[in-house]
Amino acid sequence: MALRGLAGSGPGSRGPLDEAGAADEEREAPAVVAAGDAPEDVEEDEGRSRGLLRWDGFSAWLHCVCVVGFDLELGQAVEVIYPQHSKLTDKEKTNICYLSFPDSNSGCLGDTQFCFRFRQSSGRRVSLHCLLDQFEKDLPVYLKKDPAYFYGYVYFRQVRDKTLKRGYFQKSLVLISKLPYMHFFHTVLKQIAPEYFEKNEPYLEAACNDVDRWPAPMPGKTLHLPIMGIVMKVRIPTCHDKPGTTQIAQLTQQGDTHISVILPTLHEVDLFSQMLWELVLLGEPLVVMAPSPSESSETVLALVNCISPLKYFSDFRPYFTIHDSEFKEYTTRTQAPPSVILGVTNPFFAKTLQHWPHIIRIGDLKPAELKLLHSSSLFIPHRPAPPPLATTILLSVSVNLTTLGISREIPKQVKVKKLKNLKTLDSKPGVYTSYKPYLNRDEEIMKQLQKGVQQKRPSEAQSVILRRYFLELTQSFIIPLERYVASLMPFQRSISPWKSPPQLRQFHPEEFMKTLEKTGPQLTSRIKGDWIGLYRHFLKSPNFDGWFKTRRKEMTQKLEALHLEALCEEDLLHWTQKHTEVETVDLVLKLKNKLLQADREHLPVKPDTMEKLRTHIDAIILALPEDLQGILLKTGMT
Repeated sequence: MALRGLAGSGPGSRGPLDEAGAADEEREAPAVVAAGDAPEDVEEDEGRSRGLLRWDGFSAWLHCVCVVGFDLELGQAVEVIYPQHSKLTDKEKTNICYLSFPDSNSGCLGDTQFCFRFRQSSGRRVSLHCLLDQFEKDLPVYLKKDPAYFYGYVYFRQVRDKTLKRGYFQKSLVLISKLPYMHFFHTVLKQIAPEYFEKNEPYLEAACNDVDRWPAPMPGKTLHLPIMGIVMKVRIPTCHDKPGTTQIAQLTQQGDTHISVILPTLHEVDLFSQMLWELVLLGEPLVVMAPSPSESSETVLALVNCISPLKYFSDFRPYFTIHDSEFKEYTTRTQAPPSVILGVTNPFFAKTLQHWPHIIRIGDLKPAELKLLHSSSLFIPHRPAPPPLATTILLSVSVNLTTLGISREIPKQVKVKKLKNLKTLDSKPGVYTSYKPYLNRDEEIMKQLQKGVQQKRPSEAQSVILRRYFLELTQSFIIPLERYVASLMPFQRSISPWKSPPQLRQFHPEEFMKTLEKTGPQLTSRIKGDWIGLYRHFLKSPNFDGWFKTRRKEMTQKLEALHLEALCEEDLLHWTQKHTEVETVDLVLKLKNKLLQADREHLPVKPDTMEKLRTHIDAIILALPEDLQGILLKTGMT
């Protein structure tokens, strides 16, 4: 399907082998400026001249927009789906209904923003933009979409209204998308939701028409996105960006007409605990019990992204309810808890998920607890090993303290609690687990953060330190694996144009373990501990399985690309002169299949290599008798 804004452009032919850049920052940073009125009919005429269909531009960013309201008889219900042709199954509509409203115990008055994630229905036909898929290899791991899941970005309003029977106006505007651009879509909602609640459907239709005029979400390019009288200037980061940097150009201020808005990073909640990093790395079951969907979703996203640039391959739900279609699957006691991170707010989960091995409890939004939970760092005295029963270890969260108006100070130590005491969401904040970390605590980073608290360092600066720390820790962990997997690649000299590409060698865990003595994480990390034990556990985890499958696919594609290059260097026309017509025709068909494969799988092949191969094919066909030429030319474009 053609996409608006993609004609004559596309990503380069860089290989997808390196994912290590820019994974600690999501710099979708838009600048918001007053927009000139774009003539809609001119835009649509231009789109038609390029063969584009209406709503192609919209579909590149969003699946649909939903309005969820509260009906006294039906409960939560989807009132509007726009565009009207958007397809949602009944199961998907039900999930959206329940996930778009906070639990009643959350007590969210006013405006609340959060996000959720849910599975597409199994019967749904997956239709992806083939051109958008080309961009995937240039994205950092935390911005890559999962075709099997939708994200929901919610702007929920609950205000008193005496004219309504229930006494409250309750409604959510929800953006449904496959793109995990959390803060970008939250910023879009901030621009359109408040006015939508005043102006209703005509305003929503106009906003969707604006989105339909957006260019495709191409990484590395500065995009200008008009939305209801303003333009958002956005740059989607690439995996090649340097960590901690951004290349977004800010607009020049001209009087009061231009307003610069910098989006925050992927999440504002930073969790400082090497133990949590290990739990996420190993794909352990985790549940986050929070007082509101906002804190629940931010915390889950913080956990998922603390292992960047490694992708978290298990399921995660920023906000999960008892009405979710996977509720029974994830809460059953007949089998071990699955590898998933759940964010919940309903007190019912404190009992239902009490058998889970790792539970994070975030405190209520009370002044006393805000001081404790939202300080830049919380510290725990070192213990050689946890007691036999599950204990609580302090959770550290960092948010924008200036906004909250909270003074920064080192909090008092929280007492250790037993897991059996976690019966309700009134339990003390902490991480309830019996897990014994493999690695020793890094005293240097804790001193650095503590010094920052004492010197009243801005929370944003503390967050940057933490993100960079976890980025470097993950890189130190993954580099030995990358080095070993690279050694499984056959030598280039073993690639023959007249044979199938050679296979990768098998991954042997014990062989890998032997490499750690000389080329292990000790070369890049100061942290001591049982690295070998951590690797052994990791090799059995879903994250390793997903990572290795991805790397194996990339390396296999690299071998296919090298095989194509070897073919191009051969004098294929000379080869045909020594072989029969049947063998020549077979060669042409195989070469055409190679071209199709390179295009379909986005192989890391240089454009001139593809052109050389087409030239070879054309030359071979022209050397054949005319009757064969006609047949071969009909088999596909060369």
